[in-house]
Amino acid sequence: MASITLISSCNLEFRPLPNCRSRSINSPLSKPKILQNLSRSHLSPHQNRIFSPKPCPNFLPSKPSLQLPNSTSNLSTRLFQIRASTSSPAIIPSEPWQGASLKPLLASIATGVILWFVPVPAGVSKNAWQLLAIFLATIVGIITQPLPLGAVALMGLGASVLTKTLTFTAAFSAFGDPIPWLIALAFFFARGFIKTGLGNRVAYQFVKLFGSTSLGLGYSLVFSEALLAPAIPSVSARSGGIFLPLVKSLCVACGSNVGDGTENRLGSWLMLTCFQTSVISSSMFLTAMAANPLSANLTFNTINQTIGWTDWAVAASVPGLVSLIVVPFLLYLLYPPTVKSSPDAPRLAKEKLEKMGPMSKNEIIMAVTLLLTVGLWIFGGMLKVDAVTAAILGLSVLLITGVVTWKECLAESVAWDTLTWFAALIAMAGYLNKYGLISWFSQSVVKFVGGLGLSWQLSFGILVLLYFYSHYFFASGAAHIGAMFTAFLSVASALGTPPLFGAMVLSFLSNLMGGLTHYGIGSAPVFYGANYVPLGKWWGYGFLISIVNIIIWLGVGGFWWKFIGLW
Repeated sequence: MASITLISSCNLEFRPLPNCRSRSINSPLSKPKILQNLSRSHLSPHQNRIFSPKPCPNFLPSKPSLQLPNSTSNLSTRLFQIRASTSSPAIIPSEPWQGASLKPLLASIATGVILWFVPVPAGVSKNAWQLLAIFLATIVGIITQPLPLGAVALMGLGASVLTKTLTFTAAFSAFGDPIPWLIALAFFFARGFIKTGLGNRVAYQFVKLFGSTSLGLGYSLVFSEALLAPAIPSVSARSGGIFLPLVKSLCVACGSNVGDGTENRLGSWLMLTCFQTSVISSSMFLTAMAANPLSANLTFNTINQTIGWTDWAVAASVPGLVSLIVVPFLLYLLYPPTVKSSPDAPRLAKEKLEKMGPMSKNEIIMAVTLLLTVGLWIFGGMLKVDAVTAAILGLSVLLITGVVTWKECLAESVAWDTLTWFAALIAMAGYLNKYGLISWFSQSVVKFVGGLGLSWQLSFGILVLLYFYSHYFFASGAAHIGAMFTAFLSVASALGTPPLFGAMVLSFLSNLMGGLTHYGIGSAPVFYGANYVPLGKWWGYGFLISIVNIIIWLGVGGFWWKFIGLW
């Protein structure tokens, strides 16, 4: 028995069905030329099984046994099969499950349900406790990922509205916050940076100068970012608008891409290193992170002492430099790139640059736009232009000139996904504070630590750890500082901690704690969204580096602060 399939091009192929005997069928064909014109990409899996590339012996006949109609134009719009077979039809496999991973989904729901029915502690409102249950369930879902992050966060917002814990306006209020939009705009800039070839050009320049080793390449990026930190007061803009496009271009240029198994070649280590060091550089200068002036302002209001730009920079310089040196090397040992050295890379990069020739028109437009945007980020305070407005202006130039199209922006699914989940977490974390849960937590900690009767050093150490690791509940450094800084500084001072010393330590840690998660600081969703590092590793190494940073800043920093008379 045989199966005969007719397709729009009138090409034929014969294949014996299972358990059939080869028969001689007359045909003028001497070889299966029909396979040359057949495009398998338009066939279903079932049709591909019918069109077998391996016919049985004696398959092609010597004389025709099938006459086709003279006119075959009607065959261009339909596909049909003529079968001379009494065997059973082929079994078509069922579609794979496209929905949520059930075990992670159940774990997320169980977390929320269990906490929901735990008795509400005294001093906490019912709404605050219910929102905490939904928030923690969302966090578990984000960690275990039964669905993409944006979908999990959207379900969390839906649950908060459904249970009347939040109004719709409150649940989606953070979509009007500038930070999520600044992060999304950073991905659009990255698209233009790479599309025009400017990213490759700059990347090859870096490889030419520092690319003989992966470690040298990493350190060159780390210290470049640190040099820009005091001039650009938005870590989101600095990381997303400048360094994400550059790092992505470097990864691609070095053959490390997302989704093809080459992430660990360079990209995974480089993305994690640039993120973890971005929180260090943010902690080194008063103007390196938007929330740092808030810490200085709260310090003055609480203890009536001023933290100046120079005071901050001097105190942070030694522990900051030590962290910038230690953290990349530690990650290099624990989470190493598979390609550690490439002696020929600088020479190859030079050849690539020569082959690229002079800058194209679109590269020049991209470079000028980037310089304009960075200039507005640096001098925006004087011109009263905030970071997200500057980014929108830059993107507008790219859209008007056609360097980036709106269709390409819409295709940046990671940008929209990041915007969704980050805004959702900001909204829920913000209302945990507004509902009084954070102030209740702060007061409970204060009473607990104050009643232990310990020395100020030990008491302050406990306060520091509680302040630092409570950041798991925050999606914004500014929100954390606003909610807890004053209370913790007041208690530390009352327990005997030198007031200015306590204020500066809490200020530095308010940046370093952003490295814990993929949502704790503006640069986190930027680098995590590049998809080079799995979420479990991101959180795991985030916790490990947090311990290293605390040891460096309280250990090495403690001696330095003693030397400069801070305590």
